[in-house]
Order: sequence, then structure tokens, then C-alpha cells
Amino acid sequence: MKSMQTLLALFLGCLLAGGHASAAEHPLDTTRIEQLTGIHGKFDAEDGVFKVTLPRTDIKATVAGVKMVPALGLGAWAAFKRAGDKVMVMGDIVLLEDQVNPVMSAALDNGLEVTALHNHFFWDTPRIMFMHIGGVGEEDAIARAVGRVFARLKETIGAAPPEPVADIDPHKTSLDPEKIESVIGSHGTLKDGVFKIVIGREARMGGQTIGKGMGVNIWAAFAGSDEHAIVDGDFAMQEDEVQGVLKALRAADIDIVSLHNHMLGESPHYMFLHYWGVGSTTHLARGLRAALDTLHTSR
Repeated sequence: MKSMQTLLALFLGCLLAGGHASAAEHPLDTTRIEQLTGIHGKFDAEDGVFKVTLPRTDIKATVAGVKMVPALGLGAWAAFKRAGDKVMVMGDIVLLEDQVNPVMSAALDNGLEVTALHNHFFWDTPRIMFMHIGGVGEEDAIARAVGRVFARLKETIGAAPPEPVADIDPHKTSLDPEKIESVIGSHGTLKDGVFKIVIGREARMGGQTIGKGMGVNIWAAFAGSDEHAIVDGDFAMQEDEVQGVLKALRAADIDIVSLHNHMLGESPHYMFLHYWGVGSTTHLARGLRAALDTLHTSR
């Protein structure tokens, strides 16, 4: 499947080559999309979009005391549109916390991109997260990939992996910083029981160069022992680096907590990924190193 970053080029190409005629010659097979996604949909003739929707009626949530229903924003969906001889998809998947990473892995493993992960509400019980997906490719491949995302979502309803609880007190940290540094390849500092590594990146904004001190950085904070530790942190990534980092972290069983922007108007544009992992310091450091190795400038 093609990257979402090729969408503009695809649409410009469609226009130059008679995109309207191409769409008419290659209409969406809505019956086939429903079969492959396992979700019923509705075609919007005006926009040329076929949208499948899964109301999360299983989520019994309240937001600031309000009993939530799907019409208030708890409908997971994926929208399909013809793009020349390919099909593009964009979607928003409604997930409980413990469903996020299994469903994200299903998207990544099947060729879709994950383009954002964040909350839409405050004061929600249980906490609800929203994962945005996208992709471009052959109709069957795109629909089948979306179907696997929805299938994984359904599998995890009431049966998602347990919360990765770790009985760790940073004040009792005994880990060896040198072991982590040797894997990641960067030096850090140990303070208050937390070993932290910060790797700077750069962008231009308002005519100024901004970097590590202004928050354009990658950081990792470890606490615990060599055998049993947690790591949390932040990855600053250029847009075309996001999917590689996501895949590397998920391959190491490091959970993605959020994916969003921190700035507007910077060049190049950066996305920021927040993560949480539990395991030995060596395992966690190797996962972070693998993610770092996907960046344009490995450090």
C-alpha cells in the first residue's frame, strides 16, 4: 500500500489524467468492501465516499456524568474513496485503553498507517482513545486490512491484554546506566532514581533554529532494576519517519500512548509519540535503539 503522503500526488495525477472518468470506470465495489471489512456501510454519491461504521455500543461510558451513546462520538469508522486506479481509506477507530496497542499492531501489520492517537474527551470513564488510520492501495487489500483492524477490535472487547502493572519505586532504582547507554549509544543522567537520555533534533520556526532545549527531542526515562524496569518517553519524528518508529516500538512490545503534534509552522514538521514499556532494561533499550535506527539521522 502506498503512503498517505502520496495522496496529493495521486489526486493531482487523477485530475491531469481525467480523474472523474477514471472513478466512473472503476467504481467502488461496496458489496466487496462490506464483505472484507465485516461492517455495513453507506455510499455518499456527492463525495464519492463509501463509509463503514461500527457503533461502540459495548462501551458503557460516562463523560462528566453524561451517559454516552454512539451518536455522541463513539462510532468507529473507515471511509473509502477512489483515487485513480487505487482506493484510499481514512478512518477513526474508537478504542478503550487496553485495546489501543493490539489494534494498532493489526493496522501496522496489515499495511495501514497510524496517523494519530489521542483523546476526544475529558472526564471520561472508562478512558476512551481515538486512533486515526489511513492508506492507499488496491481495493481488496485496503478493505481486507481495515477488516483485520475491526476484527482485532472485536476480539479485544472484554478480552484485551491485562494492564502492564509494574511494582517499581524510582527511589529504589538499582539499574546500571552503562548497560542502557551501550545499547542506545547515547549518554544520560541518573537523578532521583530515574535514568534519562535526551537526544536533540532540529527544526526552523519563525526564522529561528529550535532544538533540544525547545522540546524538539527524543527522550527516554528508565526506573527500576536491570531485570525489571519501566521506560517512558517521547519521540520527535518527521512525518515520513512515524510509521517506522511505531513498528519498531510495537515489535518490542512497547506501548504507544499518544501520537500528535506539539508545534505549528515548523520546518520540517514534527510529530510526537509518547510511549510506555515494561521489561528488562536491555530489552527496552534494544526496542528504542531499533526505533532510532529507522530515523533519517540515526544517533
